[in-house]
Amino acid sequence: MSKLVTIFGGSGFIGRYVARRMAKEGWRVRVAVRRPNEALFVKPYGVAGQVEPVLCNIRNDASVSNAIRGADAVINCVGILQETGRNTFMAVQNDSAERVARLAAEQSVLSLVHFSAIGADTESDSLYSQTKALGEAAILKQMPNAVILRPSIVFGAEDQFFNRFASMSRFGPILPVVGAETLFQPVFVDDLAQVAVLAAKGSTAPGIYELAGPEVLSFRRMMQKMLDIIQRRRLILGIPMFSARIMATMFELGGKLSLGLAPVPLTTDQVKSLAVDNVASGVLPGFADLGIVPMTMDSVLPDYLWPFRVSGQFAAIKASARNLKT
Repeated sequence: MSKLVTIFGGSGFIGRYVARRMAKEGWRVRVAVRRPNEALFVKPYGVAGQVEPVLCNIRNDASVSNAIRGADAVINCVGILQETGRNTFMAVQNDSAERVARLAAEQSVLSLVHFSAIGADTESDSLYSQTKALGEAAILKQMPNAVILRPSIVFGAEDQFFNRFASMSRFGPILPVVGAETLFQPVFVDDLAQVAVLAAKGSTAPGIYELAGPEVLSFRRMMQKMLDIIQRRRLILGIPMFSARIMATMFELGGKLSLGLAPVPLTTDQVKSLAVDNVASGVLPGFADLGIVPMTMDSVLPDYLWPFRVSGQFAAIKASARNLKT
């Protein structure tokens, strides 16, 4: 019988790529999510019955235990960028990470792969980064042979980064960014999935891996690259950190006063994260140690950002037509 992997958050941005690759490897895939009916799109990743969404509350022991039962490998892709209700940074990125590792160990799961983040640090000013580090420590205490993956900012067709800013660029001549000079090493989502599969199969050594792309770029330079691809001219306005903190505080206050109805596009914790470079340290192993050459942004971004061009899919045709006229 084929081996079974449980992927917590397997319908999310990163998780769906991991699920697809695990299915292609011939594994049975159990996608553990809060809303299985919204994750039915993962079923065609494999043959009939190979990939199945199941209900799971990662904050509940019994629910997590049921999702793990019978699994040969467990991959945890669950993480949050913003706290909402009971889904706090501590509950999701520390307590739930520990829960998955503890119950996986109790059920003698062979492989545990956990997605963390570059910048995970208990001494960070950001609670997001602190809880990422605490979660890593809790996992390694329960399963010392676990593989922890720390990506930089992740890009891909379903990302909420380049897509978000490309959408914003359609509504005015100015594109505001916080932390314009902060450095990042964007990494392609399917490259992360490739490493997760290797780790789940036991083809990598246990430990922490920093997974960063081949390019180190400032936030401003990333936005300029995105604007070049979608063929829009915008003024990239770097918002000073002190102004960003005030803005974030007001957004958070509005969210509370509206009982969560008003959107919070920026939080004070995100501002703290954006003040620190998000690049590989060079100390921990990465793609090169696994024999993987990560994809560049230029080879991927045009494939999914073209809808944000003024002429959409007809941009290249119109450019050719202009050349004919001259």
